[in-house]
Amino acid sequence: MTPDASPSPASAAPWRHILADTPDALIFADTQGVIRAWNAGAETVFGYGAVEALGQSLDLIIPERLRAAHWLGFNRAMARGTTSHGAEVRTTRGAHKDGRTLYVDMSFGVVRDDSGTVLGSVAMARDVTTRHLLAKASTAAPPGGDHQKS
Repeated sequence: MTPDASPSPASAAPWRHILADTPDALIFADTQGVIRAWNAGAETVFGYGAVEALGQSLDLIIPERLRAAHWLGFNRAMARGTTSHGAEVRTTRGAHKDGRTLYVDMSFGVVRDDSGTVLGSVAMARDVTTRHLLAKASTAAPPGGDHQKS
């Protein structure tokens, strides 16, 4: 497929499979923050199936206390056409369907069409809750173990 050509059904097929088969969460939201693409990895990380997530606001997976900051950054990125952190992977918090708050490594990008018009935002995410909590526990442990003098 050339950059100027519209994708044929045959050439579009790999993209559908890439979305489906990527093990990490892959989420696309339009410029209003409505979820338009949600893969099996997103279901694994956040607990919501595609039927539940598609058409919903990103608030679905953002802890309430972080929503104001999220929307400030999201709206700024949509207006500027770029994220403030580039391709940097950032650890943030996410909300799971079962009510747990997760630690997730996320990267974000702004998606544009061929004419440069912003279409929305794409995010890749991976649940790092276990790793994060283990690292936090190891830094909180006293040096040299828990030895006490008698």
